[in-house]
Amino acid sequence: MRLGEEPAPPHPWKKPDENRQGEPVNEERPQDGSKVWGPSRPAHPAAEAPVGGKQHQAILVKEDFADPLESMGNLHTLTHQLQDDKTPYFVRTKVGALCFRQGTEVATPKEYSGKAGGSAVSGAGEGAAALAAGQRRPLEAQPQPSGPPKAKVRSRGGGKRLVKCVCRPGWHGPYCGVPTMVYHSNLPTKERLTPRETPRRVINAINVNHEFDLLHVRFHELAQAVDLFLVCESNFTAYGEKRPLSFLRLLLNGTYDYIRHKILYVFLDHFPDGGRQDGWIADDYLRTFLTRNGMSRITGVRSDDIFVINDADEIPAHEGLLFLKLFDGWTEPFAIHMRKSLYGFFWKQFGSLEVVSGCTVGMLRDVYDGDGIKLRRREYYTMPGFRKYENDTGHILVQWSVGSPFHFAGWHCSWCFTPEGIYFKLVSAQNGDFPRWGDYEDKRDLNYIRDLIRTGGWFDGSLQEYPPVDPKEHMYAPKYMLEHFDRYRYLLENPYNKVSKLSDG
Repeated sequence: MRLGEEPAPPHPWKKPDENRQGEPVNEERPQDGSKVWGPSRPAHPAAEAPVGGKQHQAILVKEDFADPLESMGNLHTLTHQLQDDKTPYFVRTKVGALCFRQGTEVATPKEYSGKAGGSAVSGAGEGAAALAAGQRRPLEAQPQPSGPPKAKVRSRGGGKRLVKCVCRPGWHGPYCGVPTMVYHSNLPTKERLTPRETPRRVINAINVNHEFDLLHVRFHELAQAVDLFLVCESNFTAYGEKRPLSFLRLLLNGTYDYIRHKILYVFLDHFPDGGRQDGWIADDYLRTFLTRNGMSRITGVRSDDIFVINDADEIPAHEGLLFLKLFDGWTEPFAIHMRKSLYGFFWKQFGSLEVVSGCTVGMLRDVYDGDGIKLRRREYYTMPGFRKYENDTGHILVQWSVGSPFHFAGWHCSWCFTPEGIYFKLVSAQNGDFPRWGDYEDKRDLNYIRDLIRTGGWFDGSLQEYPPVDPKEHMYAPKYMLEHFDRYRYLLENPYNKVSKLSDG
């Protein structure tokens, strides 16, 4: 390549010569690449099959795909009506304490009496019973010879007494609703936190390329906390090349039926002017379009609802978003401290990734002009509507972060794919994040990529010293992945390390 000459991009749909580990391609896989999981099974997550290897590749290499508009119908123009979350997150105990169910230890049957201000489990319906069953038996009636634990009482200003709940490990505050990641955060208003009578609705916006395994993990991790997922897909790569609408295909064939009622599909059918010359234009435009198109199609939204925007490889922990949903008194905007990993959770990087990720819908509208990329930047105090919004609402706008470098509030798994998935990311990358490694043939070699995964090396030839990790450590990986270890084995243990560290455990 001559100096100053723009390298010719490799064709994104050229099929890699070999599959992972060099094995031959499975001839029994679907020829059209239109289905990874059968439409009769997605409602039962335990029956799902992995998309990490050959099946994943089958979707990415398809060239003769149909016109996406014909297959999606009016899916990309539908609106979504936000509904209030009626889940009984809090219960009133016999001694008068208002306790967060998931974070409170136990209660006697009498404390489920359903008195004024309380929630009776017996009368809350099947949804409440399922909730209680899925939260490790919090506030469940258990006979104890010595009687139930007594609620703590402390005095407040003016002689009033505040009855405290008995918190389970990992939960704090008088209501046992503050998770450790918030308790150890830099939130300046921890003493002013109070439960809401009506939970906020949480909207999580993401752009998706081919992060299908991480997408399933996100949906399962955040299903309780998030009320609506805005998922944006384009038929152009970030480099400006045509690509198939793989997520749409999976959405239509029933793969995501278990969360389908919470997905609003956003379709970006064009590539921004100047995006090929300056890749950051394309990168920013993705988030701008996602936010404005998605939010314009939501009805019933309130100003104090929550908007959170992530990259597909950034997965917030559900405890943090659930706290924001259920409590008043925190400031905005907020960032999220995430555990940093490379190629898989087995290569843990030092520190944490802190990304400004969310605010109320009112702040998004009045300060950020409804633009998600402006939220991701840290310059809210320079925005034209900043001071007016602060005066109109009476809120003191102070940025803070859920979590800390030592108490993670989510996971960032960078380049966490099979070698074929990394190949696809290389050739799809924007023309701006230089050096663009996908322009170099040797960097696209699957054996070279496997060696990077094995050693934790980078495309520039450097090797880092990673801190030792224990798969049993807190926040090693999202719970859903650990519960389905075999399905996500290639991300949980190094597939090219001769000595498996996790299998022995």
